[in-house]
This record gives sequence, structure tokens and C-alpha cells, in this order.
Amino acid sequence: MLVLLWLRGTIAHRSPRLLGVAAGIALTVALLGAIGAFVGSSSASMTRRAIAGVPVDWQVKLAPGVDPAGVRAILDRVAHPDAAEIVGYAGVSGLSATTGTTVQTTGAGRVVGLSPQYTQQFPGELRLLVGSSDGVLIAQQTAANLHVAPGDSVAVQRDGLPPVSVQVSGVVDLPNADSFFQSVGAPPGSGPQVPPDNVLLLPLDRWHQLFDPQAAAHPNSVQTQLHVWLPHNLPADPGAAFTAVQQRARSLEAALAGNGQVGDNLAARLSGVQADALYAQLLFLFLGLPGAILGVLLTLAVAGAGADRRRREQALLRTRGASAAQALRIAGVEATVAAVAGVAVGLALAVVVGRAIAPLDVGVTRTVIIWRLGASIAGLLLALAAVLYPAWRQTRRLAWQTGHAAAGRGAPPLWQQLYLDGILLGIAAVIFWLTARSGYQVVLAPEGVAGSSVAYQTFLAPVCFWFGVALFTLRISSGGLARGRRPLGRLLQPLAHGLADTVAAFLGRQRLLVSRGVVLVALAVAFAISTAVFNTTYNAQARVDAQLTNGADVAVTGSTTSPAGARLEQLSALPGVVSAAPLQHRFAYVGTDLQDLYGIDPLRIGSTTPMANAFFGNGNARSTLAALAARPDGVLVSAETAKDFQLQPGDQLQLRLQGGQDHQYHVVTFHFVGIVREFPTAPKDSFLVTNADYVAQQTGIAGAEVVLLRTSGNPAALAGRARVAVQGTGSTVSDIGAARQQIGSSLTAVNLQGLTQVELAFALLMGAGATGLVLALGLLERRRMFTVLVALGAKSGQLGAFLWSEGLVILLGGGVAGTLLGFAVAQMLVRLLTGVFDPPPQALSVPWQYLLAVLLVVAAPTAIVVLSARRLLSRAGIEGLRGT
Repeated sequence: MLVLLWLRGTIAHRSPRLLGVAAGIALTVALLGAIGAFVGSSSASMTRRAIAGVPVDWQVKLAPGVDPAGVRAILDRVAHPDAAEIVGYAGVSGLSATTGTTVQTTGAGRVVGLSPQYTQQFPGELRLLVGSSDGVLIAQQTAANLHVAPGDSVAVQRDGLPPVSVQVSGVVDLPNADSFFQSVGAPPGSGPQVPPDNVLLLPLDRWHQLFDPQAAAHPNSVQTQLHVWLPHNLPADPGAAFTAVQQRARSLEAALAGNGQVGDNLAARLSGVQADALYAQLLFLFLGLPGAILGVLLTLAVAGAGADRRRREQALLRTRGASAAQALRIAGVEATVAAVAGVAVGLALAVVVGRAIAPLDVGVTRTVIIWRLGASIAGLLLALAAVLYPAWRQTRRLAWQTGHAAAGRGAPPLWQQLYLDGILLGIAAVIFWLTARSGYQVVLAPEGVAGSSVAYQTFLAPVCFWFGVALFTLRISSGGLARGRRPLGRLLQPLAHGLADTVAAFLGRQRLLVSRGVVLVALAVAFAISTAVFNTTYNAQARVDAQLTNGADVAVTGSTTSPAGARLEQLSALPGVVSAAPLQHRFAYVGTDLQDLYGIDPLRIGSTTPMANAFFGNGNARSTLAALAARPDGVLVSAETAKDFQLQPGDQLQLRLQGGQDHQYHVVTFHFVGIVREFPTAPKDSFLVTNADYVAQQTGIAGAEVVLLRTSGNPAALAGRARVAVQGTGSTVSDIGAARQQIGSSLTAVNLQGLTQVELAFALLMGAGATGLVLALGLLERRRMFTVLVALGAKSGQLGAFLWSEGLVILLGGGVAGTLLGFAVAQMLVRLLTGVFDPPPQALSVPWQYLLAVLLVVAAPTAIVVLSARRLLSRAGIEGLRGT
């Protein structure tokens, strides 16, 4: 009965304190639940996009002489595929063609046999550029080497058999040649196999006519595969999906009993996504965990604001006969009410927020359930720590010992005596220095291990820094208020006038409460700033990554025989085009290595597509491009090429380029001027960047295969207009949105917009709570002191001097410390998560509008609380004193 009466009285007369604790718990639970929804959603999104990006799920290599029909029957029984097509591969010693009076000959190549249904079943493997898809098809690079077009004939040099001639129907691109020509069954650690430079594709019936005799004579030169498309009813988690696909592949290999091996492209892609998913979890924890900790500290601060009153109330209960168990039960009921209300509201808010930000329906996944369950448990434990634990400590004291000492008396806390703040900052500095110096990656993929692991020790740098700065701020603010009364009085002179010294002394006596407020404001501001700055930098760099892949907002890609540059004027005149730049994409031999070669106008390329400093070896895009422009025969090469050839600035580099007259490869002299690491549309491995005019002069081919377009509007809309402009030329058009889908399995393709909005909204709420709610509850607990001042004749302006001074000290002290901490944490996160960005950002992107909103949201509650308290206290008088 006593417990219920006490609870009713608490709800009726002490509801702000109870509601404040419940609100802090609700914010913490909601934030954790929302992060869990986004983690589950992002993992499912990465899994789905990774699966969609695999052109062929399995490539089943058949043993020589095995009947494909029998293997197909086993495949249908074990894996239940959606599609399966037979593909033949034959190695040939060369291809040749006669054009005009010249004969072009290539080295070894591959001739592939495809069924008529192959392009419909697996549309991602072939992309028709020119001609018809029916009949004999030739790869783009092979067509350039032989200088053939649809209608021309190509002679195929079969092993041990007479050559045969076939007529080309179309020219195609093989966007996934690496996987299409992979060496199925290669031993682990053998490294990737370079796809062939020369490829011809025949109808399967014709392929059998030409190469069944070669298979009989040279079995090792011919192989047959089944290309398989599986049902994609896989788990949302990439790790679970990887395990499921791998188990299916092993089951099939066991059923084949040595008659076939599975090249598991789908599992390989999902294996890579596992590392991205780990990155995602790390990223969300880095961003969300400080907010959750801030919610915990805010809840504890709200509960602690009434600690003095709670001690007096508990002492009164004990003196009137209540037992320690009864007092503890009262606190337990109060904690239970706050916990139940906070967890219920928090979970409901998490569900609403999760549905708003999650791009997929992930409401019942295991990840989301675990996060919400963990958030609920955290809310219950937080209620116990905020309410029940202080009450339990109080019951261990005698009733007549409940009087509290003046603020500031007693020995310093243990953490101050041990200089824990300095230790944490030192640990953070050492770990960050070691990590940044060695280029250590947060997610590790050990060689030969089909999985990824997390270097959790990298957590220590930002976590230790965050807590170290918080404790250091508490030390500085508390010590400054205690020993800096005279300087503080002079700073408060314009606000408190003649009461400046008195107000400074008052703040010194209340330094524990004031310094806690400073720390809470600092952490709230730091959370808002670090989250906003990092997310803005992340989103900006995701666009840079997509631009790097696509080349620009819109890219129009043709071929050497049908260059997109021929339509440059027409494309430049399209509505929405801000600038356009031609880009040569040729091939050149560096020794025996065939590399992509890009011819550019160094002084023009930067107006169409960003030239980041990280693209170049010296870290300076402007100087590198200027050096290239100053030397017409200059060339930029990859770091690997520069190392292999021991190149120094100015050294000659002999490259072989195909000439326009005889279509043969001839030596062209270049001079090394710098290193290029990445470049728009370029592959990840080695490539070359040169002056387009020099390449055109030396080869006699002036066309530009690619045109890059920058737009002031919607890239997808411009891409549609560009497709109309180049229709019938064989050119393809891609936009930056499509590029983001192509890199969909990487972490930078995860859209943080929803999570950003949620975290920033929570940051604003916690910032307002840290200033307004904590200040209000603190003033409420000290209402008796202010009421005494009113009863003694204090005027409204004099009360305002105390109230405004305390509010401004908390606001300004916390704001300055939080701003410095926020930018430092954002910079630290960007540096530690460098592996997420490709290329790394040159500088932080700062959302100034949001930071202004943070300033207003944090400052407004302080002003509201001070003005309200001043008005109420001025009217309180003796009645207010009796009420306290």
C-alpha cells in the first residue's frame, strides 16, 4: 500500500523527474532500435544488389567426355536452377583477317560456343555494340586488333586442323570477361587468370562442327561448361547467403562424383559483400554508439538532478518507520515504471523510424530482432542504474547521515587522481598514429581464408578519445569554476554587473552540477557535429566513387571504328549539359602487357569530371595535369608499372599502339611525367594516361571513343536525351545513378540518407535535452534557494544574473568543447575508415546549415528555461518557499 501511495504521489508531484528518466530511456532504446533496422536493411540491400550484379551464378566445368544432358539432370535434381545453358570453350593459336591490302594476325585466343537462348538467359555477359546478335560475334578489342566490322571474314587457326573462315555478324563487349573466362577448379592461391585479348563467339551448333574434331585430337584445348542461374531465395544476411550458396555448390559437386567442378561466382561475390557488411556494422556502431552513450548519460543526469531531494525523501521515510526493504521497493517500482514506459515508447518509435528509413522490409529479420531485444535490455538496465542503484546505495546509510555536504567538498574522484583522462587520450593518440601510419584496414581478408574479420582494436582510438575528452572537459570545467572565480567574475561582468563575483562564487559552489551540464552539452554537440560531418563526407565521396566508375555524370561510349567523339558537338548542345570532354580509350602494349590507354586534354578534363588529388602519385592533381600538358609526349603510368620499369621523371617509355593506316602495332616513344593511381572509367589495375593530340598524331586515328558530360540537372534525364542523339551508332550511354548500382555491393553504395536523418534528429533532441532539460531539472531542485533570494528582496534582474550566467557557462563551455571534439572525431573516423572510400576524401565536407540548426536547437532551450524560471521565481514569493 505504501508503495502505491508513494508512486501516485510521485506521478502527481514529481512527474518531471519521472518523465525525464523515461524520455532518456526512450531516446536510447529508439536510437539503438533504429540503428538495428538500418543495419539489417543495409545488409539485405547489399546482398540483394550483389546477387543481382552476378551475370552467371555458377559455371559448372564438365570433365572431358561427360554427357552434358546427364549433368543437367543432376543439376535439376540438386539445385533446381531457373536457367542452365551449355557453353563451349576452345583455345586457338590465332585469328587473322584481310582488310584491303593488309593482313592482321593476332596471338592465341578463345572461341566460344553459345546457344541461341544464352543472351536472353544471361544478358549481363554480352553487350552488342554494332551489327546483329545473330551469328558470329567478335569482341571489341579483337575487332580493333583485326580492324574488322560486321560483314568481314575472320580466319580461325585451329590446333592441328586446317584454318576455317567465318563471317562476323556483330561486335560485342564482354563486361564480365574476368569471370566468363575464369579457370574453374584452379587451386587456391593461384591468383586470378587474365582474360584472353582475342575472343570470337559462335552459335553452339557451328562451334561443335568446328571444334568437336579438335576436342578429339587435343582434349585439353576444349572444354564444356554449364552456365547456371539459381533461384535467389537466399537469406538477407550476406554471410548466411554465402553459406547457403556454398552448401548448394558442394552438394552438386558431391552428386557429380568427379564429373564436374563448380565455379561459384555467386558465392565469390557474396564473400566480398561479407567484408562490406562488416564495414557497415562498424560504421553504424561508430556513428550510433556515441548517441546511445549520450542517451545513457542524459538519463543518468536527469535522474541525478533530483538526487538531493531523493535522499531527503528517503531519509524522511526511514525516520517515520519505513524499512530499508520498503524504501528499496519504492525505488524499484519507480524504476520499473520509468523502464516500462521508456522501453515501450522507444520500441514504438524504433519501429516507426525503422519503417521510414529502411529501404527493404526487414522487420522480422534476426538482426533487427537482436538489436531491438538488446535495446530493450539496455533500457531496463539503464532504469536500474539511474533510479534503483542510487536508492540501494542510500539504504546502506543511516537515516541521520543523509544530510549532504556542500558542493565541492571531499577528495577528488578516483579517475581524477589517476589522471584517467590523460591515459585515455594517450591511448587514443598512440593507436590512431599506429593505424594511420601503417595504413591498417579495419576489415581484414587474410589470404587463403574465405571470410573476413574485424580489427576491433581500431575501435579503441575514437572510443578512448571520446571518453578522454569528456573527462578532460569535466576536469577543466570543474577546476576552472573552483579556482578561477576572479577570471570568471570578470567574464561575467557585462552580464551580472555588480553581482559578477557573487555569481562566480555561486557557480563555484555548484561546480559539480554545472560541469556535468557542460560535459553533456559538449557530448551532444560533438555527436551532432561528428555525425553530420562524417555522413556529409561519406555521401559526397560516394558520388565521387560513382563518378570515378562512370567517368562523369553521363558517359557516352563508342568504339575506335565508331567513336562517340564524332557526336561531340551534338552532345554538347543537349539541354542540361554544362560541359563536355572527349576521352580516347585505346590499348597499348607495355612490354608484353596490354594496358588501357586514355588520351585526354589535361587542361579541359577537369571541367567535366572531378580530378581529385588522390588520383595522382604526388597528391596534386593540378601540378600533375599541368606537367602532362607541358610535355606533348608525356605519359602517366601506374605505380606498379613505374616500379617494374624503374622509371624516373623524364625517362623514355616505348609503347606499342595500333596505327590507323595498316592497323598494326607500332612503337611510339613517350616520356614518363608522373604516376596515376585512379582515373575516370579506368580499371583498378594498370593503365596509361596521355595527351590525346599526341596519340592522334602518332597513330593517325583522331577520334575519341568516349564523351564525358557534366550536367546541372538530372543525370538520368540527360542520359535519355544522349541515347536518342547516338541512336544507331553502336554507342552506349551510362549515368552516375547506374554506376552506383554497378558498385552496389560496396559500402559506399549504401545510402546513409535515412540513417543520417535519424541520427541528426536524435542529436538535436539530445542536444536540447542536455541544455534545456538538465538545466530545468537542476533549477527545479534548487528552487528553494532561489525562492529564498526572492523572499529576501532579490529583483528580477538579479535573479536573471544567476540564471543567465549558469546557462551561458554551460552552453558556451559545452559548445566550444563539443565543436572541437566533433570535428576531431569526424576526422578520425574518416582516416580510420579510409578503406570505405575510393578515393579517400581530400577534405571533410561540412554541412554548415545543419550546424547552424544545432546551434539554434541547443541554445533555444537554454533561453526558454532561463526566461521561464525567471518569471516563475519572480512570482513565487513566500508561497513558493512553503512549497519547497
